[in-house]
Amino acid sequence: MMLAQRSANPGKAKAIAVAALAAIAVALLGALSTDLGTWYASLHEPGWKPPDALFGPAWTLIYACAAAAGLRAWWRARDRAEREGILLAFALNGTLNVVWSLLFFRLHRPDWALLEVGALWASIALLAWFLGRRDRAAGWLLVPYLAWVAFAAVLNASVVELNGPFGVEQVR
Repeated sequence: MMLAQRSANPGKAKAIAVAALAAIAVALLGALSTDLGTWYASLHEPGWKPPDALFGPAWTLIYACAAAAGLRAWWRARDRAEREGILLAFALNGTLNVVWSLLFFRLHRPDWALLEVGALWASIALLAWFLGRRDRAAGWLLVPYLAWVAFAAVLNASVVELNGPFGVEQVR
């Protein structure tokens, strides 16, 4: 009976696998873009910044919620065009997510990352709205992501304020 249930809906299993792999790919690209080396260690940070060890679990939860949101909307999409819209919205968001990490951690430009984080936040809001039109719970699953990036933007602004200007050789 279990085998019959599994083979009855191979499309659902494929969608789950694709969503999981997409979330893992964005997480991996973001992690590979993050360098917590000497430059990062030399930054002055606000006293209210959470410990670095909290960021990994937070992002894991966010990516799991985003994958679940994508699946819920995908399964309720009316047609191919709507599914393509979901893929496009996630691709835009994933790209902006990775670009933020590249700007902040690899290029050592928190000031540029601060400019970019507005686009990242807007892409999450757009994604929540777009998915929420098809499935209300899918939209709500993105609220933690939206809140975390809003918090990260405030943290990013504090880093810029405490350490700027960037892009010039500095003696610390």
